[in-house]
Amino acid sequence: MRILSGIQPSGNLHLGNYFGAIAQFLARQESGDELFIFVANWHALTTTHNPEELKKNSFEITVAYLALGLDPNKTVLYRQSDVPEILELAWILACLAPMGLLERAVSFKDKTIKGLDPNVGLFNYPILQAADILALQPDIVPVGKDQKQHLEITRDLAEKFNRTFGETLKLPSPEIPESVATVPGTNGEKMSKSYGNTIDLFVDDSVLKKQVMGIITDSTAKGEPLDCAKCNVYALFKLLSTEEEVRDLAKKYHHGKVGYGDVKKLLLKKILNKFEDARKKFAELVKNPTEVEKILEAGAKKARAEAQKTLTVIRKKVGLK
Repeated sequence: MRILSGIQPSGNLHLGNYFGAIAQFLARQESGDELFIFVANWHALTTTHNPEELKKNSFEITVAYLALGLDPNKTVLYRQSDVPEILELAWILACLAPMGLLERAVSFKDKTIKGLDPNVGLFNYPILQAADILALQPDIVPVGKDQKQHLEITRDLAEKFNRTFGETLKLPSPEIPESVATVPGTNGEKMSKSYGNTIDLFVDDSVLKKQVMGIITDSTAKGEPLDCAKCNVYALFKLLSTEEEVRDLAKKYHHGKVGYGDVKKLLLKKILNKFEDARKKFAELVKNPTEVEKILEAGAKKARAEAQKTLTVIRKKVGLK
């Protein structure tokens, strides 16, 4: 089974990225599925106009994926911009896409309301995303709830292409793991770089400590019972702990045996232990950009070969060849 996913290079990877997506990628990788993961640097151009920042973020997101366990011998890891066939397919799909389909995209409205420049690239984002997917013909695309509509647009465009030019494109299925669909950030909202509420995996220890200790909690004093259901620290601790550890902490909450400061320290220790090896590997790989570039080039070669198969058929179907 072929699985495809991408991530924008817009800053440090955080706990939400790991539990919301990367943990599932690692499981898929070990299950023998065919996994394609790309760094969505074309998508990043909708909001990032600093070339050095884009290069740096693209490099570091690749290093982070490798450090966390993505194996280039098992998973195809590549840069979006190294597969030009995607842009060709995006134009073909754009010539089929009804304006109303994009005008109904909730993501565009949300981002512009938050102050992002309403450029044409941001408006056309779902079409490029559809091309990312359809060029590689995956069976499944893991997405967060906020991206579900974009995958529906992808399926709509594939269906329209098939109706117009004959059965060609596979309709991918979404995969939304409900148990980890939303990882809370330091303010209780969904953890997201755009909200500035992340706990980052590869920052210095002092920065990581500041992020964890800055998790917003209520004003309940130490010695008083704490409410597990409303505690962001507890919610994050559950993701990193065994069932027995979670039950033990719940009892301490109920009986007022811990304060929020105590639990934040426990959470910090859990994070450092969980990602100790990955953080070391990240530090090593950052110093070896040549090795990272070779991995991306090898991944792009494989991804292009698959995209070229798709475009060869599509060009004939639409009359370009």
